[in-house]
Amino acid sequence: MAARKRPVSNLLGLAVLGLLLEQPMHPYEMATTLRERDKDTSFKIKTGSLYDVVESLVRAGWIAEHSTERAGRRPERKVYAHTELGRKEFMSWLDELVRTPVKEYPSFLAAVSYLGALGPERAVLALRERIARLDEEIDQARQAQAEVLRQQTPRLFVIELEYALTMAEAERDWAGRIVNEIQDGTLTWPELTTKEGRQVWADQEEQREREGLQA
Repeated sequence: MAARKRPVSNLLGLAVLGLLLEQPMHPYEMATTLRERDKDTSFKIKTGSLYDVVESLVRAGWIAEHSTERAGRRPERKVYAHTELGRKEFMSWLDELVRTPVKEYPSFLAAVSYLGALGPERAVLALRERIARLDEEIDQARQAQAEVLRQQTPRLFVIELEYALTMAEAERDWAGRIVNEIQDGTLTWPELTTKEGRQVWADQEEQREREGLQA
């Protein structure tokens, strides 16, 4: 069944609605809290975009102005809270995202589909560099996870860090296996400079296009 079209579809809106389950907040506090909790690994957090999302949520009737705050001589800040509709929509949206796999198009997947064009040596070098960068990301993710848990944040509130770490480790391990297969000759490499090799490549491309049309 196709996902229902919502007036707000930016996933940053989901983050805002999630925060407002805890307490009313103004947008600056939302951005700060999301960054402090390392939610920028799950959401693209830009202050300007967050304000735009907040306005969209207000227009949709999902959140509403709760009060205003003034700190010192700074301008007043609007504090927002859930509406009854917003709380229901948040639960519905979240439930749908957990239940239903969505077809995504990661850039790495797109690149891997043409890995053969690099040739064995260049492919190995590129994959090794990716593995090294993934190792750095994995180390940073583990440190962030440990820090969050040291702060006694309930594990359930940051469980996406576990998911991200698991996915990064799986990608690194897969890339490592492919490097080994290239080097030991298990992964065969068609010669694209020959007529036969170009035909194999063309047939693969045609198959991908058919599968794309059927998706």
